[in-house]
This record gives sequence, C-alpha cells and structure tokens, in this order.
Amino acid sequence: MKPSHRPVRRRLFLTLGGAALVAGAGYGGNFLWVYQDHRRSNVGDLDFANPLRIPELLHPEPVGGRRTYRLDLAPGSTELLPGKKTATWGANGTYLAPTLRARRGDLMAMDVRNGLPEATTLHWHGMHLPASMDGGPHQMIPAGGTWRPEWTVHQPASTLWYHPHPHGSTGSHVYRGVAGMMILDDDASDRAGLPSTYGVDDIPVVIQDKNFHDDGSLDFTETHLQSTIAGVDNIGVLGDTILVNGTYNPHFAVTTGRVRFRLLNGSNARVYRIGFPDDRSFHLVAVDNGLLKRPQAMTRLRLGPGERAEIVVAFKPGEKAVLRSFPPELDFGFPTDRFMGSDDTFDLLELRAAPTLAGSPELPTRVDGAPEPIAVPDGAKVRKFDFVGFQINGKTMDMSRVDEVVPAGATEIWEIDRGDTWIHAFHLHGATFNVIDVNGHEPPAYVQGPKDTVYLPEFGKIRLAVRFDTLTDPKKPYMYHCHVLFHEDQGMMGQFTVVEPGTENSAPRTVPVDHANH
Repeated sequence: MKPSHRPVRRRLFLTLGGAALVAGAGYGGNFLWVYQDHRRSNVGDLDFANPLRIPELLHPEPVGGRRTYRLDLAPGSTELLPGKKTATWGANGTYLAPTLRARRGDLMAMDVRNGLPEATTLHWHGMHLPASMDGGPHQMIPAGGTWRPEWTVHQPASTLWYHPHPHGSTGSHVYRGVAGMMILDDDASDRAGLPSTYGVDDIPVVIQDKNFHDDGSLDFTETHLQSTIAGVDNIGVLGDTILVNGTYNPHFAVTTGRVRFRLLNGSNARVYRIGFPDDRSFHLVAVDNGLLKRPQAMTRLRLGPGERAEIVVAFKPGEKAVLRSFPPELDFGFPTDRFMGSDDTFDLLELRAAPTLAGSPELPTRVDGAPEPIAVPDGAKVRKFDFVGFQINGKTMDMSRVDEVVPAGATEIWEIDRGDTWIHAFHLHGATFNVIDVNGHEPPAYVQGPKDTVYLPEFGKIRLAVRFDTLTDPKKPYMYHCHVLFHEDQGMMGQFTVVEPGTENSAPRTVPVDHANH
C-alpha cells in the first residue's frame, strides 16, 4: 500500500504553523524587551559634581574691516566620562567648538583648516549669507584643506550655530563633537537690557545625548538588530547619557539675580521638553532667528533637533534648581512614543545660586526693534512638501538636482505635510520663517518664530510664512531637509536656488557636483 500524503501535508502544516508560532512568540518577546529597554532617565543618578564648561568666546578685533575667525578642526581625546578617554573631534580643541560673536554689519571672515582624517564642511546654521558660503554639502573641505568664506552680517540679533554638513555623514561628524554657537548682536539687543556678559549671566547651553561603550568610546550604532526586528529603527542615535557643553554631570555657579541661557538642541535626533521640577516660571526672550517682541512666561519649552531658544531665569540667593528635560509629549501613541524618546526624563544641569547675588536689570516687557512678523502678500506662491519616511515629495537627495527655484526677496507659503509617525524637524537654509498654523490652529508664541528650524509636532500640515534673502546665485543651491540627522543622511533633503526675479523659468535645474570630495 502506498503511504498516504495526508500525514505529510499535516506534518508540513504543523511544522510551518509551529515555526510561525515560534517566530511570533520570538517577535513578541523581542518587542517587549526592546520596548522596556527604551525608557531612559538619569534622574537621581547625578550629583552634579562637575563645573559647566563654557566654550571659548571668539570676538576678534577687525583688521582691514574684517573680523577673522580661525577654526582648526582636528581629532583628539577628551575625558567626557570620569576616568575614561573618548576619541572625539573638535574645533580649536578636542571637543565642540568656540562660540563666535559678531554684530549686524560686521564682515565675518572664516579661516577653516581641516585637520580631520576625512573631508567635511562647516554649515553656519541660521545665517543669511551667499549660497557658496553656506557650508552645505557642496562646500566640502578636503582633509588637510582650508576654506575661507566671508560675508557681511545683515540679519537681526540671534543665537545661531555651526556644524558639519557632508552629505551622508553629517550625523557621525556632529556626533563626534564638531559644533559651536554663534551669537549675533544689534542695536535692538543692546537696548533690550537682557543679561549679556558671556559666561557670567549669558550662558551657552549646548545639549547633546550620547551612547558610550564600557571603555568610554562613543557608540555610533544607529540601528540595532532587535530594533530592526521590532520595526523601530528609523530615528538613529538616541543616547542615554546627557552632555551639556561637553560636560557630564554638570553644575553652574549663579552669581546674578537673573541669568540668560542660550539653549541649543545639538542632539542628532532627541526632542527635549525643558523646565524645572518645581515648575517655576522662566521667560522666553528669543528663538532661532531673533528676539521676541514680548518675553513669554513659561514652565515648559519643547526643543526639536537644531532648534534654539533663549530663556531668562530669576534666582534667589543660596537656592539650587535643576534644569530638566521632561517627557516631550510627542503624541505618537503606543508603542511609537516610547521608541522616539517620548517617555524619557533627563536632568540637564544644576544651577547653584551664591549666597549673595549681583543685581540684574528688570526684564523688559517689550523689546523695541525685535523682528516684525512676516507679512504674507495676497497671491503668495504656495509650495508643498510631503515628509514621509526618508523622502520629501517622494524623492531622496540628489546633489545635482535643483528641486525649487525661488525669486530673490520673495515671501512664500511653504506647507509641510508629515505623513508618518516618525520624528521630523524641518530646517531651511538661508531664510527666516514664521509658523502660520499647525493643522489649521495657531501655534504657541514660541513656535511661531522667527525661525529657521521647526519640530513638526503633529501628524498633518504645518504652514510657514517664508521670507527669502536677496542674495542670488542660480548655480549654487541652499538646502532644506529634516534635521533628524539619520534622516538627513539617508537622503531626506532637497535643494533650492535663489535667482533674480523673472528668471525662474530659465534658471538651471541641475548643478555640478564635485565628486572628488564626496
């Protein structure tokens, strides 16, 4: 008698079914492990033993009408964690970079010398300047090379920053440590009466998160096998250790009644929601691209990657306060919130007020000369951008492709539609914008601007009123992109040129690429 095939089919079915059950159980167990592992906090773990490092201030005297800033990029070794040396990169030091100070009307001349082992760039994030000086991926500085851009500052007082921007490796270059602040002053900021003595009552606060190996080396891992299996490997580095100005476990000695903190989210992907555990109020006085007309009293402030904010905090003699990042309330829902850092809490910096504090001027109720809201003319051009996955409008970055051509001096409406549940932050080079609305609703004052970077806070549409500069170059593009650096490096970026009005249709739609340095 021939054996029946039914038992074979049944065994096959049982084998495949069993494998599916095992695979499902394996996925579920892995997912639970990854989910539990992704909630992070350092609250209660720090004693704030280390004085906050204050980056060197470069404000050179003008020579021949120019202020020249020399920046030497080089690898080094830095004690970021106690007793351990970490291989890092920096400018004029082993980690981070000096704070550059300039004034509206100054001619800034940069002397950038690349002592790193590979080509890089320096992008002046938030600065209005010619596209050829912007420091985007088209302005590569070869290893051993020198770059000397210069431009005249023609924008209001603001807190900007600078960092590498090589296509495909921005995340690793920034993560290694090359980043610094830029402070611009003008007559309005002089009159405002805000704290302004650098390192005393005007303090840079560069917030970064890192992962370290046991030997103190940086962990560059952007995706893990377990996260990939769980389907949550789309954000890049979310660190479990916080550095402020490159200082672990930091405190700052407060000596004045009020202190201005210039906050920069210099992290690759993490969103922070900043405040104090005692819920004390502080005043927001400026955002990315300038001062606010009126200081805004707040208890919480959300900062996405690349965003900046200036806050003024009042202190009483002898008190201590902790600057903390609370769960940022990303509102993606379960389980995405956990994997995007929405459940994380970090103490950033302890503030220790001296027994006697020097007096500080009263906070102004109005800042005359602060930037006016951007007025959108009737019939303004509307451009639409879909942010989904690693693509903008269904495309990834092509350095030879010009995606948009903008007439110089135009004011336009840019609509950003976020079509996924990933963290995204939109950054626009060489221009300033105000946020008009988010899903049809007016946003809080601190979100409105003036800005150059904005966290995309909800699934749906955010509308921006964008005012473009008058500097033109049909062959040198600016960038727009997601400032989650893993997304940017995966190609979530586009290019635009600014041209003389009336020449948009004849402007080139392709630009040359120097492949030797890419």
